[in-house]
Amino acid sequence: MASIPPISVAFLLFPNVTQLDLTGPAQVLSRLGNVQLDLVWRDRAPVTTDAGFAIVPTATFAEVSRADILCVPGGMGVTEVIADDEAMAWVRAVGAEARWVTSVCTGSLILGAAGLLKGYRAATHWSWRYYLAMFGAEMAPERVVVDRNRVTGGGVTAGIDFALTLMAEVRGPEFAKAVQLSLEYDPAPPFDAGSPEKAGPELVATYQRRVAQLAPDREEKFRAAAARLGFS
Repeated sequence: MASIPPISVAFLLFPNVTQLDLTGPAQVLSRLGNVQLDLVWRDRAPVTTDAGFAIVPTATFAEVSRADILCVPGGMGVTEVIADDEAMAWVRAVGAEARWVTSVCTGSLILGAAGLLKGYRAATHWSWRYYLAMFGAEMAPERVVVDRNRVTGGGVTAGIDFALTLMAEVRGPEFAKAVQLSLEYDPAPPFDAGSPEKAGPELVATYQRRVAQLAPDREEKFRAAAARLGFS
């Protein structure tokens, strides 16, 4: 791997993150070769994920001031992150200099609230797409969206597709194909219910009610963040 140019990857880790948003792409991107991959939070105390178990950060905001790739995962915790001045300042600063500014699922809303998606097409989880426009982004319904140096993935499991797409941009398609094979990534889901169009209105409504319970103030917090950025 000595001939492969070095690259650094920084993931934002935060309380109530959807762990697969982070661990899926982290598993893929850890195979970039000659890579420094960090999970970054304000301190090194274990951070509880939405799955109930904790992940230990590898670095703090103070220790990682730059990265070639910034990746922001999503989860219900995004509404707290956008109100966290320290976390948002770190995202804004690292994103301003990163070669690639990326996200998975609702992590794109953190990028938006940091002012990093204005004028870009971006993806997010289907039930949160409406909020991207608040930050000057153009919502795109694709599973993975590449717009210049912004690469964003849709909901949760799109993180693996996102990471392979990004890997192909960074190391080339053949490299990414070899990693896909090494992971035996050949999905064959048991149900055809992975999108709102396929799941049907009853299942969609059930899920939306659950989200409303888990994040009842999400619109209020996004509007406040958008107002701070000067968006109407």
